Amino acid sequence: MPRRTPRTALDRQRTPRRFPKFLGAASICAFIAALLSPLTQAAAADSTTALAANDYCGGQCSDILPPGQNGNATLAQILLNQAFGIQPDHAEDQLGPYNNLASGAATLTDAKINDFFNDASFGVASDQVASSTAPGGRTDVTIVRDKKTGVPHITGTTRYGTEYGAGYAAAQDRLWLMDVFRHVGRGQLTSFAGGASSNQGLEQEFWRNAPYTEADLQTQIDNAIANNGARGQQALADANAYIDGINAYIDASDSGRYFPGEYVLTGHKDSITNAGTIDHFKITDLVALASVIGSLFGSGGGGEVNNAISLLAAQSKYGVTEGTKVWESFRESNDPEAVLTVHNGESFPYASKPDTAQGEALPDAGSVTQEPLVYDRTGSAATATATGASATAAATTLTSAKRGMSNALVVSGKYTASGHPIAVFGPQTGYFAPQLLMLQEIQGPGLSARGASFAGLSMYVELGRGQDYSWSATTSGQDIIDTYAVELCQDDYHYLYHGACTAMDKVERTNSWKPTTADGTAAGSYRMQVYRTKYGPVEYRATVGGKKVAYTTLRSSYMHEADSIIGFQMLNDPDYVKSPGTFQSAVQHINYTFNWFYADSSHTAYYNSGDNPVRAAGVDAEFPVWAQAAYEWRNWDPTTNTASYTPPSAHPNSIDQDYYISWNNKQAKDYTTAPWGDGSVHRGNLLEDRVKKLVAAGGVTRSSLTKAMADAALADLRAEDVLPKLLKFINSSTVTDTTAAAAVTKLSDWVTAGAKRKETSAGSKAYANADAIRILDAWWPLLVKAEFEPGLGTDLYTAFSNNLPIDESPSAAHGPTGAHAGSSFQYGWWSYVDKDIRAVLGESVQGGLSQKYCGGGTLSACRDALISTLKTAAGLTAAQVYPGDDQCSAGDQWCADSIVQRTLGGIKHGKITWQNRPTYQQVVEYTSHR
Repeated sequence: MPRRTPRTALDRQRTPRRFPKFLGAASICAFIAALLSPLTQAAAADSTTALAANDYCGGQCSDILPPGQNGNATLAQILLNQAFGIQPDHAEDQLGPYNNLASGAATLTDAKINDFFNDASFGVASDQVASSTAPGGRTDVTIVRDKKTGVPHITGTTRYGTEYGAGYAAAQDRLWLMDVFRHVGRGQLTSFAGGASSNQGLEQEFWRNAPYTEADLQTQIDNAIANNGARGQQALADANAYIDGINAYIDASDSGRYFPGEYVLTGHKDSITNAGTIDHFKITDLVALASVIGSLFGSGGGGEVNNAISLLAAQSKYGVTEGTKVWESFRESNDPEAVLTVHNGESFPYASKPDTAQGEALPDAGSVTQEPLVYDRTGSAATATATGASATAAATTLTSAKRGMSNALVVSGKYTASGHPIAVFGPQTGYFAPQLLMLQEIQGPGLSARGASFAGLSMYVELGRGQDYSWSATTSGQDIIDTYAVELCQDDYHYLYHGACTAMDKVERTNSWKPTTADGTAAGSYRMQVYRTKYGPVEYRATVGGKKVAYTTLRSSYMHEADSIIGFQMLNDPDYVKSPGTFQSAVQHINYTFNWFYADSSHTAYYNSGDNPVRAAGVDAEFPVWAQAAYEWRNWDPTTNTASYTPPSAHPNSIDQDYYISWNNKQAKDYTTAPWGDGSVHRGNLLEDRVKKLVAAGGVTRSSLTKAMADAALADLRAEDVLPKLLKFINSSTVTDTTAAAAVTKLSDWVTAGAKRKETSAGSKAYANADAIRILDAWWPLLVKAEFEPGLGTDLYTAFSNNLPIDESPSAAHGPTGAHAGSSFQYGWWSYVDKDIRAVLGESVQGGLSQKYCGGGTLSACRDALISTLKTAAGLTAAQVYPGDDQCSAGDQWCADSIVQRTLGGIKHGKITWQNRPTYQQVVEYTSHR
């Protein structure tokens, strides 16, 4: 059994609610001792594996993925962790270095980068080999794990053996997590892992978006293989070998009794007799897993019904013409002040507003109701907590404000000290225990890569490096989802399709649960029900012009969750990716909405992926349209959900631009994305300002670009880009109120100090300028409401708030993991405040709001509103601003911001200080090329 190490450096967490309090430490010692006796995996540490000869990075590729590589733990290890905080080996050894960058970046040099990152060179030096395993006794593949991080380095002499080893290694590191998410993808998590409200919400969120039957999952595999020739056949063979490896580990760990302890705690296995089963994986499980990941990170669009509701509210307030102008000014669909990834002025029109909209199907005012998903609730499924989780899951699924996360900083060699491009990039996938992603190196026939992959989908590296190039992605969010109004006929479950009354297809899941050791939630059950049409699942009901309709959502990746496998296969193939152009060609095969970045020793590149449907002439992608042939996607086939898509040249793309930045901001001029908020102030500006300054100075190094990222990671966007304008406004004359004046002084001092949310010293768990931070956190929602609600009116203000949240500070409960999620400042009204304040001051504003709102547009009234709300905010105590939760006491500011590794299994980890940065991150600079 892997050794166990005590946690000393990181803050301890309380036992999470999903696990009950365990027996006292003394009383479990004998039990743990008994559990330590089963056989463990054989490991030989005498390998002579040397550093790979096909590595062109010259020791200058680094990466990091907290908390650690090892995401499996036996029952004994879980109990030791719960009782004493002891960590399984390699379970959190990357968490400390990741956390330490927040305080260590200021003095970072190239020589110190691997104090905070891992060496991501290919291979393992012979003196750094911790173990060497021949999985399943095979002679065509070896899994070597290094001493420092325990990352698997898989080397095969046959393609089958290589992929078998990848599956085996994935199960070694993430079997429980993989099992959890194959059940999430099928909408069956509660029956598998327990009925906690968070589990209910999770399965509802994803199954609403992808309500597939088993036949649907298999059809997607068949189609993906059939449409991709030899590469499709190779992908199928790779997937089958990968699954064989997973199942071999399941059998070995079951017979050896070192399988993840969560199977015992959830009632699937007996710790004494070993009775019970761990179900083998099958190929459709991979599609179920892919549907979860694609839905969470790569399915831009939606929100058309919410757009329609806010447009109608604006038109009701101001009249049709003026109301439309107001709505469009808040929408900021092509804001001239927005930060861009492709910033050379090149235009890539997509989803633009038509001159005359055709086929719009706006709902009658007040007629929209959300389609229920959950029925027949019993027991704990009927509690207020459970129904609240359902409401949150539905809102998350239906909004266009997807939590994109992820960032990238890429600089051309023309501006670096070495003359070689440098990249610092990675995805923000949230913080979980174990992590959704896992690291690996895979070397075999047609495969040569190291990096991160989502657990259960790691037959290929999805984000990482090849022999002489690295790549990464950020979520892009362009609109590949449209809402159709299907006219009902006969009853509420039939609709008109090309004039014929057609029955909807009802898909159901019935889940039930009972208390387990892992999840003490009382017994309960419910039935999930989705009605599907040829235009996608039903999400809302309404009337349009008095006619009863169902609003459905159709995304281009629906029924195509498996298609992207070809693009990832190409990225791992050293014979395919050899240049920026071949890289772009590879990611064109990925149908999810991502921004892809590339760097080698001489070139950089960017490409925006996704199957962007070609819409019918006159269709406005912002709003629902009638489900009629004239308004369907061009050449749409409902049987396969295929259509005509915009060509690769129409997607934002670039090679060797001076630099690229991305933090889920606007991709390029005229390229409309579905989420609101691409305006004058965006968190992308935090990267843009820093990288632009570095490039102007020249001589960029790995450490200087990493420092720019790390500096932005601690910045409060509101304080850096909006607060100075607010303070300028307020200080236009003397502030006579002493409370407000004191607050202005504190805020001004914070801005002067850099506007960071940073500890006074490493590990202090207290912020410098803590009072100023508290004041701004309290002030922002108050000032936004005082600035805009009087002019907009309550109904329109509320409607716009549903399109774009007011705030997203680190301590707010937001994102796919709620509070303590790290990623912050993606969505908020900072651009609106910025533009409005500048307009009231009489400054130049490009793409301004259609009216002035603060103080009705008058300087004195606006200033009075700002000072009044500032005074109120300054009077709020820390306990009022940070009310506490299951992780933190009321008033603990640092803790309220802190990042928590959300438990998806039995191992807990300590909190780390807030950083707004990728979860998995690479720092790369190649020295040569093949």
